[in-house]
Amino acid sequence: MLLERLGLAYVPHIYEHDPSTVSYGAEAAQLLGVAPDRVFKTLLAVVDGALTAAIVPVSTSLDLKALARTCGAKRAAMADPARAERSSGYVVGGISPIGQRNRLPTVLEQRAWDFPTVLVSGGRRCFDIELAPDAIVAATGAMAATIVRR
Repeated sequence: MLLERLGLAYVPHIYEHDPSTVSYGAEAAQLLGVAPDRVFKTLLAVVDGALTAAIVPVSTSLDLKALARTCGAKRAAMADPARAERSSGYVVGGISPIGQRNRLPTVLEQRAWDFPTVLVSGGRRCFDIELAPDAIVAATGAMAATIVRR
């Protein structure tokens, strides 16, 4: 795993998915017993034509205008799920910011530093990894910014 090669600490968390659940992130928070603000989802957006990863708490919504501004772009839109899966190598609901098939520009919501550790997808549904926000930056090259709706 990339985190091990980089010498970055993480804790794996596995949980069982209820097929009737719509939100993987909210389900993860509930089943792992952590606040939804500490569980982050990885969303792929098209920013002025280029795929970009945005990592935001599952309790929030991505602000596409803020993402575009952060990237110095004019517009951003959510990527087509099939394109997101092809680019990342992961399935929707399990897209990890770490170890994607194609390294993308990445923005991590500033709120991540409100906690010593946060949880992100480990690359498949029902598998999250807990790590420090700085470890996410080290593994992805992410920049920090406020990219959620208030």
